[in-house]
Amino acid sequence: MSIDWSHFTPLAALAGGVLIGTAVAMLALFNGRIAGISGVLGGLLRTRKGDTLWRVAFILGLIGAPWVYALFAALPQPEIDANYGALILAGLLVGIGTRYGSGCTSGHGVCGLSRLSPRSLVATAAFMGAGFATVFVTRHLLGL
Repeated sequence: MSIDWSHFTPLAALAGGVLIGTAVAMLALFNGRIAGISGVLGGLLRTRKGDTLWRVAFILGLIGAPWVYALFAALPQPEIDANYGALILAGLLVGIGTRYGSGCTSGHGVCGLSRLSPRSLVATAAFMGAGFATVFVTRHLLGL
């Protein structure tokens, strides 16, 4: 195992972490809401009066952020080593896991851990453990 030094970007990662932490803290302090993406999006599917505008703004911010970034730097070109069937299956499994886990990695991993939630600690450990196990099985046991 070796580090790909050309893609090692600790300053960019730190800046991104600070931006995410600031945004999450602002949403919690000023709106009393948790920035769990699945919850924000799910709330748009079952709207309540006075609860839609901030959710739409949040989702538009997620979608629009790469466009703003592209004004200042070249967007990275993602490489996806999977076919559409695998991507659809993965998306469905993530959605099912989000429902069973009562939240997603952003809700539990970013917001829940920062609030010292024991439930979020267990959920995040399960997310990470499942990810580690999946990578190990697919790369080392199946050789994919």
